Amino acid sequence: MFEGLFQPMHMLVVFGIALLVFGPKKLPELGKGLGESIRGFKSAMAAKEKEEEKPSEPKIAAGQK
Repeated sequence: MFEGLFQPMHMLVVFGIALLVFGPKKLPELGKGLGESIRGFKSAMAAKEKEEEKPSEPKIAAGQK
């Protein structure tokens, strides 16, 4: 179904439409924001995996010794 979806010509068409919609001044800002959000997502996933690897310590309920 998705065979050949990301061919170079398709990517050029998508880039051309984005250029027409957002303009040349706004595209670098959009790319920067997208890159930062991807980096944030990856770091959050890495932190979650690291947290899962750490053995959980037994928690003492309030009022118990």
